[in-house]
Amino acid sequence: MKFVDEAIIKVEAGDGGNGCVSFRREKYIPKGGPDGGDGGDGGHVYLVGDEGLNTLVDFRHKRLHRAERGQNGMGRQMYGHKGKTLYIRVPVGTRIKDLDTGEIMGEILADGEELLVARGGKHGLGNIHFKSSTNRAPRQATSGTPGEKRSLLLELIVLADVGLLGMPNAGKSSLIAKMSHARPKVADYPFTTLYPNLGVVKMGQGRSFVIADIPGVIEGAAEGAGLGLQFLKHLSRTRLVLHLVDIAPMDEHIDPAEEVRQLVAEIEKYGGDLAQRERWLVLTKKDLLLDEELDERRQKLLHTLDWQGPVFAVSSVTGEGVDDLAQALARHLEDLSREEQTTPEETEEMPYDPTQS
Repeated sequence: MKFVDEAIIKVEAGDGGNGCVSFRREKYIPKGGPDGGDGGDGGHVYLVGDEGLNTLVDFRHKRLHRAERGQNGMGRQMYGHKGKTLYIRVPVGTRIKDLDTGEIMGEILADGEELLVARGGKHGLGNIHFKSSTNRAPRQATSGTPGEKRSLLLELIVLADVGLLGMPNAGKSSLIAKMSHARPKVADYPFTTLYPNLGVVKMGQGRSFVIADIPGVIEGAAEGAGLGLQFLKHLSRTRLVLHLVDIAPMDEHIDPAEEVRQLVAEIEKYGGDLAQRERWLVLTKKDLLLDEELDERRQKLLHTLDWQGPVFAVSSVTGEGVDDLAQALARHLEDLSREEQTTPEETEEMPYDPTQS
């Protein structure tokens, strides 16, 4: 199925039901008084996370989602029923933005998590509420208020522990295919990957992590070149970024260090904290070089970049270095999880107030 990571929909909560103007009419009770009931509240609209979904493609076909209207009030003090709440299922990892205000309304990050996106209208009051000693036959009632209407932009941001970043043909799809059971399209031409791919890397009993591959980014992407920066948002939730570099480019005029700098510049233009996210350098296609040549190019690249972080050299063809990389990733992610669990939450100490004792 084609990956769809953005969709625009319109949601309409139900209007509140109107109040009723009615008078009691029974035999031998000529002046029974007002008995008009209230209307019902309109239904709300919620988005609900569903881990069984992985695309927003369904929203390309159905754009309008409307909750039920509240029923009008009736005589004999009968109230109208409330409109049914509408629950719209979306993939886990969906970010919701109000197109009219530009406000980020929230994110769905867990299965079953709910987010209220449109509130139903309030019910109208029947004439039973307006009787008094001076107004024994009120003929007024109030109408229900309209429900909220919003135009929403849904953005699916894949949830992964590790994200792959690199120029086209850096070997991202080949690496994710080698490390996991994902089967992305692999070819020897640029922009083979057009949509993000997810793969689960299993390291044994109870040990696994999720890795994400996005389309390659090129110089000028911030100005719309190539596929632009459309998919960099998928790296914003990863805990670690692997920056893949083709250490044996077919074109001898290509400088790997310059490619790294260009890509870092595009990330900085993208904004956010992606440029400050932890990155490891992964040199790909090592099988195309002799050990001496690989070591020479590696040292030159690290010296030119003044690189201080972890560095790995791998071959997705022979599998050399891939297992070492996977093991290092698993250990690092486990260390991060332990740190997050043991770090005490910061609590603000409130000043003592003697009046509260």
